[in-house]
Formats: sequence, C-alpha cells, structure tokens
Amino acid sequence: MRIIDTHLHLVYKDRFSYPWLKDAPALDRQTTAEDYFARAKKLGIDMALHMEVDVAEKDMEAETAFIVGAHEKIAGAIAACRPESPDFAVYLERMAATPGLRGFRRVLHVVPDEVSQAPLFAENLRRLAGYGLTFDLCVSARQLPLAIDLARKCPEVQFVLDHCGVPDIENDAFSSWAEHIAECARLENVTAKISGVIAYAGADWSTEKLRPYISHVLDAFTFNRVVWGSDFPVCTIHASLEDWVASAKEIVSKATPEEQENLFSRNAMRVYRL
Repeated sequence: MRIIDTHLHLVYKDRFSYPWLKDAPALDRQTTAEDYFARAKKLGIDMALHMEVDVAEKDMEAETAFIVGAHEKIAGAIAACRPESPDFAVYLERMAATPGLRGFRRVLHVVPDEVSQAPLFAENLRRLAGYGLTFDLCVSARQLPLAIDLARKCPEVQFVLDHCGVPDIENDAFSSWAEHIAECARLENVTAKISGVIAYAGADWSTEKLRPYISHVLDAFTFNRVVWGSDFPVCTIHASLEDWVASAKEIVSKATPEEQENLFSRNAMRVYRL
C-alpha cells in the first residue's frame, strides 16, 4: 500500500540551529533525507511532507527554502511561523511564494496559552485561507480546548490536529482527552493526524496499548478526515519507524481497502493539496 508521510522531521545541524535539542539528547543528531528515505522506501512510503523542526527563529525561512529541494521525494513543507507577530502578514506573503509550501505550524505546547488566545493570533491565521494553506495544531492534551477555540474562530482555514491531540497514553489518561477529541471532530475544518502516539506510550508500548486511542480518533473523525504521519525521528524514542508503520497497519487492518487508502495517502493529497 502506498503511504504518504505527512509528518517528517529532518535535522540539519550543519545548517540550522535547534535550541530545544540540547534538552532532548535522544534526538540531538543529524537526520537527513537520505537517512530517512533509505528506510522509508522499504515500507511503502513514496512521498513525505517535511514538518518544521522548531528551528531558531532566524532560520525559519531558510529551513523551508532548503528542505523543499533536499530530496526528490519531499512533496512539500509545513513551515514554522509566528502568528502572534504584527509582522505575520508580510512574512506570509513572502513565504507563500516558496515552491512546495503547503502550510504552517506554530508549536503551542512550548509557549504560554495566552499566545494562541490573543486576538491577533486568530486574525493572522484567517489569512491562510486566501492562500490555500493549512495550519497544523501542535498542542498538549490539556490544550485541546485552545485548539478547538482557534478552529472555531477560523472556519475557512483547514486545520490538522497533530499526534491525535497528544494523549498521555503512558498514564492511561483517556477520558478527558477522548471527550475533547469528539468535540474537535465536530468541526468540519479540522482533520486529525495519526502520528506521534508511539512516543507517548512509554518504553513498554504495544500495539494494543495504542489501539483504543487511535481507534477513538478514527471513530470520531472517520476515515475521511484523517492522515498518517511518522513523526520521524521522534517515533524512534521508544521504537523504530518500522515498528510504527507495522503497528498502524495492524490497527486498521480490518478497515476496507478504500478506508486504508484514505488514511495512508488519499486524504493527504486533498488536505495538503499535493
């Protein structure tokens, strides 16, 4: 089965600065397109979208400009941005001219909640609709109400909820997260990304441990509003890329071929306009 990976992180420490990596020793290493695709090709992954890696602000534009041409199988990039900035409109216009730009992301779990709740943040996100660009929501489980609020304020923008809304699988924190996921799924401008969860399940992760969380997202959003992402190399903290692909396929193995195709490739083509 063909797979489009909608969440690939590549780290070029020889080119860009990643301040957060000093606190993440397991990931503090060079990870190139060649490293990834050497493994991904064997798994049926024939195309990937690069997800910004929270580079230093001075490197945001350079990261996107470089990465869209880093490998023939990179179908585009989700760029870093600062929608809280008064200069965002100018930045957006400049970035929109970048071939291969598919959308933006601002990591929200590393900043105060007030950042995304300021009126200017939503005002700037609404500008994305005119360019046909998406916004990936990267929030912790407790911040899901903030994500829901943003999506409601920007009904014409296509949002993608990263990592199933980051459930705390390791500590079995299902109930509150599940309620918010159901609420989020009622918003037609939100798509869910089946990604990242293997890193939140702990060292004793298993497919059966992941299953209820992924199944709940699939039930809430249906196979028409989900995409798949590897979150490589973050997925390798407790497992491997091969483990995650196998686990995801096992969880949806009883779905119809059409449903599986929607999850692994077709929806990505539509949502990110590939």
